[in-house]
Amino acid sequence: MSEFWLISAPGDKTNLQAWERMNAVTSKSNLSSNSKFHIPDLKVGTLDALVGLSDELGKLDSFAESIIKKIVQYIGEVMEDSKDKVQENLLANGVDLISYLTRFEWDMAKYPIKQPLKNISEALAKQVTQIETDLKTRSAAYNNIKGNLQSLEKKTVGNLLTRTLADIVHKEDFVLNSEYLITLLVVVPKSSYVQWQRTYESLSDMVVPRSTKMIAEDAEGGLFTVTLFRKVVDDFKAKARENRFMVREFYFDEKELKYEKEELMKLASDKKQQYLVAQRPPLLLVCPKYSLRNGLMVPVDFSSSRSEGTMTLLCLYSQGPLLRWLKVNFSEAFVAWIHVKALRVFVESVLRYGLPVNFQAMLLQPNKKSVKRLRDVLNVVFKHLDEVAAASIMDPGMDIPGLQLSNQEYYPYVYFKIDLSLLD
Repeated sequence: MSEFWLISAPGDKTNLQAWERMNAVTSKSNLSSNSKFHIPDLKVGTLDALVGLSDELGKLDSFAESIIKKIVQYIGEVMEDSKDKVQENLLANGVDLISYLTRFEWDMAKYPIKQPLKNISEALAKQVTQIETDLKTRSAAYNNIKGNLQSLEKKTVGNLLTRTLADIVHKEDFVLNSEYLITLLVVVPKSSYVQWQRTYESLSDMVVPRSTKMIAEDAEGGLFTVTLFRKVVDDFKAKARENRFMVREFYFDEKELKYEKEELMKLASDKKQQYLVAQRPPLLLVCPKYSLRNGLMVPVDFSSSRSEGTMTLLCLYSQGPLLRWLKVNFSEAFVAWIHVKALRVFVESVLRYGLPVNFQAMLLQPNKKSVKRLRDVLNVVFKHLDEVAAASIMDPGMDIPGLQLSNQEYYPYVYFKIDLSLLD
């Protein structure tokens, strides 16, 4: 199960005993996997500032999560031929998401804890907003390539009446640069092949005898050439239409056809290059673990494993620019998101439990089959923190004036959900 519960309760002796009791019960009954979630000693500030910050962090939490999901969606689109490998490309600081979350450490360099909480929140918001802006720009460019390619690809499918003929016709199929003669292309239904061969020369005057040949065929019919004098083109088209022979409005232009072929190949190449710059051995399609340092992707423990470091760099540069950017910024956004969660726990714990700051945060990964049971155990263990709320949770039918629990999840302890099901 990829859902986690980030909770906190006061850190005094009584509640530490409650923690131990909760750990014992959940472990014994296999209700959840638990680990401590370490939050550093942050600057508290004023109560008014904390109340305002609580609302801002709630919005930032939702915003960051939405950006992460957008990035994951785009990684899936860019890796359209390898969608089964998307999950293994979702890393945070070079490790899988569960490992990063369960071993969370505050990034002191990026988010110094000596500054006010609001400054940290604003830095996180600025970072995520910049990622969103860059994502819009890069996704627009990618979608433009993708859209143009799809438009051209659509022309290569369909029947002979509508599809492009750039990959079908050849110069030798036409009479070119003649003042008097012209070659037309006619789509003939399969059932009318015999009729066409028998009648095309008599559909109008001045049709060159034995000038027809079939140059392409699909499930519905064939594409035939026919050569005639220019001055009878309109008459020939009218008579052909009466016999259900459809003349394609097509004039051979070698430069135009060459340009269309090259444009299709270029767009296909550009789209592919967003994923992989060049073909590499399959071994490099799954990158070894790497970490972010000063905005660059570098191997984990490079100095002690030269071969692993070289492999990482090769892998990174074998990937196209958009995929590289998405992976780097997914990591950045995810790390920022978990720091937002940590901030929320800190702020809510101070608001709920008061000063001096003394609480313990814990990360729980519920057993999928035991979610309700785990919730009941937590409510029993920590009901002394908020008897009124606990009572209403144990008996949802209770009508307690002044307590509004209908629009949000509220428990006797501080609680935030972290859902790592980002591919859903």
